Amino acid sequence: MSQDPRRTEQQAHAEGMAVRRDVLSDAHVDRAEAGKDAFTTEFQDFITRYAWGEIWTRPGLDRRMRSAVTLTALIAAGHWEEFEMHVRAALRNGLTRDEIQEILLQSAIYLSVPSANNAFKHAKQVLDALDAEPAGDPAPPAS
Repeated sequence: MSQDPRRTEQQAHAEGMAVRRDVLSDAHVDRAEAGKDAFTTEFQDFITRYAWGEIWTRPGLDRRMRSAVTLTALIAAGHWEEFEMHVRAALRNGLTRDEIQEILLQSAIYLSVPSANNAFKHAKQVLDALDAEPAGDPAPPAS
């Protein structure tokens, strides 16, 4: 199940931007876009086209599964800022808090207990921050 090879870079970018906004939120993407400069513009274009426009748009996995895989990969690599961003994204993609907890428990077995311990700490910070937001502001599931 691959993408249409006739898609242009512009199409991949447009589709990637739509998915990126659905998964991460308009506010997040708007901040990233506003922060672009001569040094980071090409990287932002790259991740929009390839990560979001080529991988996240593939039909082989749904967004919930992609979020589960992404959380696990970020734990394994120790990318905690990105992990926190993707905990929010996982909720937007329809994972429940209980499912996120299960992913973190699973990671304790296959990655390490210290990695899972750190993941729980970071996930709890995100969940606590979401709980502290005014009603109606928490990330809704993505459609």
